[in-house]
Amino acid sequence: MSESNRLRIAVLGAGNMGSALLGGILKSGLAGHDSVRATVRSDEHAVEQAKRFGVTVTAGANLRAAENADILILSVKPSTMTFVLEEIRFALTEDKVIISVAAAFPISLIENVLGRRIPIFRAMPNIPVIVEEGATAVAHNGLVNRAQIELVESIFRGVGAVCWVDEDQLHAVTALSGSGPAYIYMVIEALINGGLKMGLSHEVSTRLAEQTVLGAAKLVRDTQLHPAILRDQVITPGGVTISAVHELERHGLRAMLISAIETATRHSRHLTDSLVEKWSNHDG
Repeated sequence: MSESNRLRIAVLGAGNMGSALLGGILKSGLAGHDSVRATVRSDEHAVEQAKRFGVTVTAGANLRAAENADILILSVKPSTMTFVLEEIRFALTEDKVIISVAAAFPISLIENVLGRRIPIFRAMPNIPVIVEEGATAVAHNGLVNRAQIELVESIFRGVGAVCWVDEDQLHAVTALSGSGPAYIYMVIEALINGGLKMGLSHEVSTRLAEQTVLGAAKLVRDTQLHPAILRDQVITPGGVTISAVHELERHGLRAMLISAIETATRHSRHLTDSLVEKWSNHDG
């Protein structure tokens, strides 16, 4: 592995997630602009991304990017993951590291498609990595070393918070933080609509709702207090907040969110099982 200031990194699939990680890598200084490459689907997008980041970006050419990289970040859809892996497999040697952000695509399947075992990390970042406030959980196989773990953590720490988990827990991670922004957007939308119903302007409702959610999350993170403690600090006996909390409890807000995560976790497991079964049938 090269020293960090000479580290060569390739991002295969610089779409929304891939480009966010690309920006985090460059901002962190883990690699210079001249040692980072990216691939996209079209020539037009390649020109846009090259201008935006000041790095070499090509339409396709995944194999060439893989040949000239120490670390490969695979930011492609699960449906195209097998094709990309087969395309780059002969460029992958034991001294290279793969970081996959393809949802539901297990490490064992990556190894099977490649026909060899190399250091592989599997990460589940969420969409707020775009604004460097993402939540990412990472798992890995048994061939990684401490230096590689620290390096991968540095990459994702550049775009938010990082947690390490066993790979099987990534199903729950996908359901919680991967899909979680969608739940929160629904909460924000509902808060805005509540303000509108009570006569606030759309501009005022939106500004108050977005800042309320942002501030509440920051308090949980900065104080490290249990959310229930922070909730009770807002409540006064016989006050406005407790009447609203009672209404939320009556309609089962917490139970619905817990059930949503449970359902999404099961669906993630099903997707992984389907991918493995599809590959087994194809390979057989």
